[in-house]
Amino acid sequence: MAIDLKKLSQSQLNDLIVRAERRKEEIAVEGVQKVRDRILKLLADEGFDPSKMFSEGNAGAAKPRAARSNPSTVIRLIHHKLGLDAASAHAGSPRRWRPARKKRTC
Repeated sequence: MAIDLKKLSQSQLNDLIVRAERRKEEIAVEGVQKVRDRILKLLADEGFDPSKMFSEGNAGAAKPRAARSNPSTVIRLIHHKLGLDAASAHAGSPRRWRPARKKRTC
């Protein structure tokens, strides 16, 4: 399916972008679902009960880390999500102030 982008209006392009993003999310979910189905089939073929396997195993699962409050980390994460390069992540950020070092007199 070829689409001539030069013939589309601004609103049609925006609509196309939204539909493409939704489709990308659907494809990701479908991939996860395929893997989940393969794991459940493998467990069933080996004679294990998936509900018992996963309900008991979650007791010692790692807890998610709290969000970091470091501004440079937040800026890097935002730039990563937006697909910007690493150099632009710090282009407008001010340099951190550091006190002058004391000279040794000994």
